[in-house]
This record gives sequence, structure tokens and C-alpha cells, in this order.
Amino acid sequence: MTHAAARLAALAEEALGAPLPLRIRAWDRSETGPPGAPVLVLRRRRALRRMLWKPGELGLARAWVAGDLEIEGDLYEALEQLAGLLWERDEPAAPRRSRLAAALKAARDPKVRAAVRDLVALAGPGLPPAPPREEAGATRGPLHTLRRDKKAISHHYDVGNDFYELVLGPTMVYSCAYWERPDTTLEEAQRAKLDLVCRKLALEPGQRLLDVGCGWGSMVLHAAREYGVRAVGITLSEEQASYARKRIADAGLTEKIEIRVQDYREIDDGPYDAISSIGMAEHVGSVRYAEYAAILHRLLAPGGRLLNHQIARRPEPDEEAYHVDEFIDRYVFPDGELAPVGRTVTQLEEAGFEVRDVEAIREHYALTLRRWVASLERSWPEAVRLTSPGRARVWRLYMAASALSFERNRIGVNQILAVRTPESGASGLPLRTRDWRG
Repeated sequence: MTHAAARLAALAEEALGAPLPLRIRAWDRSETGPPGAPVLVLRRRRALRRMLWKPGELGLARAWVAGDLEIEGDLYEALEQLAGLLWERDEPAAPRRSRLAAALKAARDPKVRAAVRDLVALAGPGLPPAPPREEAGATRGPLHTLRRDKKAISHHYDVGNDFYELVLGPTMVYSCAYWERPDTTLEEAQRAKLDLVCRKLALEPGQRLLDVGCGWGSMVLHAAREYGVRAVGITLSEEQASYARKRIADAGLTEKIEIRVQDYREIDDGPYDAISSIGMAEHVGSVRYAEYAAILHRLLAPGGRLLNHQIARRPEPDEEAYHVDEFIDRYVFPDGELAPVGRTVTQLEEAGFEVRDVEAIREHYALTLRRWVASLERSWPEAVRLTSPGRARVWRLYMAASALSFERNRIGVNQILAVRTPESGASGLPLRTRDWRG
């Protein structure tokens, strides 16, 4: 009888039209594939049933999160090889298509039908396995209501502050760092990012700063301590708010900083002299983005500055066909959406902002994510103890895959500086903006 690994390799080549560039090790301990390559380990037959019942990205993700499927060796190399095999683009701007899902659904092709029958036999009988408990359930109703957004934020951020400390380090900044050199420490690079934002906003003592999506309070702490501002930070995460308030109290800055569990749509105490929105706008969604931009414009005093730090995707030929990856939507950022940077700039302008600078820093995010992955891997047993094996696997996969996406220009990240320029036209910015003085 043929060992399972060899049968799987033959079926994969038949379905995908190319040999797997990875080794395969199956549940019967059989192994095949290129020597020295990363190993795709199918620990249980159940991994195949997950992929058969849900072909494509979600089936693979469920097998990974459940521990039915693992990778031994260089995770980045394995993900790059799999991405090139399972998904393809006809041209740089073409939408991504799943070759695996397309192959498994091509029921009219006799070869594919035979391959699927063999795969079913190899997977063994059984109903579709239940999704891992770390998966967010399918959501219903209108997108980006106050209640639904709070639930989505809780899914991602309320997984334990101790877990995030392991991954993010002492700064507790969960957004792209700013690297002068690749050998800079993560802590130095994150402090450099916070300071860059403060300088772009031209913060001065006594000014009033609003930080939308304040996380664990790092931005408001830096701005109050180093620039003497009075700051308000808002988050929808109860755990983040509790953590931030303790940090602020420990720093003796409770008179200068207020942390609220509040949605941006509920803020009614403007004007503010400056607003920072760092890694938050990805949660807003296309149906709410115009409203988000208009609210921030209204909350700013004339002449006030907005720094919007946001991940961007490549534009699609048909923007109406865009959808979030199933793995990201179910396990990482429910209801999150990315937009091309040009669309973001347009919507900020339509809200009345004058956009003065766009700085693309996608390579910085790749460096940041690789450091986070390394931190997680160094503390793996502790991370599993603090959350769950499935949750730790989610974060490892999502951060490693995201690092590759930034490196390959599949996604980017941009700091957009905009001003609520008064009728006089005086923006208050220096002639040479990139000096970030004045």
C-alpha cells in the first residue's frame, strides 16, 4: 500500500498542476519531497477533511489553528512557496485567485474529480470538523455598527495583556515601528515612531491631543511626557483601557491623560489641536470611512493637524469585488478592511482636509513583524499558557505572512499628514515639511 505522504504529493501535483516545493510528512509517519525543504506536517487525517469541506484559505487556516497541520523548518520560506503555488496573479493588479479552491471545485474535469475521490478516501469518513474555538463566528447584520465594531475589537484585542507584552515588548505599541537601521532594537524603533508622529503633529505644551484607537496608551504617554500636551485616548477594548490607565497612573500623568472606552462616533468634546490615528482606520470600513474622516475634521480646531497611520492594499481592477481574506476575517481582524492609499487620501480631502504629506514605510512594518514573530517564538510555551495553542498559532501565522506581504509590496503602510487649513490658507507647516520642525 502506498504511504500517505506519497499519495498526498501525487494528488497535490494533479490538482495544482505543479509539484509541491515542500516535503510532506503524514500522520502514518511517511515522508516525501525535496530534501532540505521545509516540511508540511499533516498530523491528523482531519486536516484533509477540513480542506475538503472548506476548500481554499479557510480550510487551510482551520487545519493550522487546530494543530492538524504544521510546518517544520523556515516558516517564511514555506509560506512564500505555498503562496506562489496556491495563489496566483495574472498581472500585478489582478485579483488574487485560489488555485486550490478552483481546482477542487472544477467538478467537470475528470482528472480533478478522480483526484478529489482519492483525497476523500485518504481523508477517511466523517462529518466536517467543527471550527477551532478561536474562530470568530459568521457575523450578520449591517457592517460597522457601534455594537458590531466593539465585538470585533474585543475579539482581537481582549486576548490578554500579558500575551501582548510577550509579543510587543515594553513599549506595548501594536503598529509599525520606525527603523533608522535594521539592527536597531524594537523598543528604540517604536519610540522613534511615536516621536516622529509627535513631531509631524508639531505638538507643544498645553495643546490638546486626541489619540483615536489608543491601544495600551503608548502614544498619549509619550506625547504628554515628552511634549507636555493634555491627551485623550479612546479604545473599544476594556482590557486595553485598564492597562493604559495603570501605566498612566504609574507615570504620575493622570492629570494630563484621560483614557475612555469610547467609539470615535461618540466624541463630542472638540476641538482638539491635534489628532493621531495610528493603526486604527483599518477597522473603520469603507461604508463608514467618509463619516470617520468628517468626524475627525469636525473635532480638529482650524489649523489643527491629523496624522493618519494606516495599512493600504494594492488597488483592484474591480474595487467592488474586493473582499478580506477569510483567515484574516475569521481569526485576526473581523470586519477589518484595507483600502488603496489613493482612496484614503481622496476621502480625507473630500472631508475638508488638506493632505500635506504621505510617507510610505512598508519596509519598516516588515522589520517590525519579524521582530514580533521572533519574540513570540522565543516565548512560545508562555504564550500558549497565557492564551491557547490555537491563538498563539493564529498570531504566528498572521504576523509571518504579513511580514512577507509587506516585503513583496502586496500591502503597504502610510503616514498621511493632513491639516484642517483655515480659510486664510495658512497651513502652519514649514516650507520643507520633511524637516518636521515648527
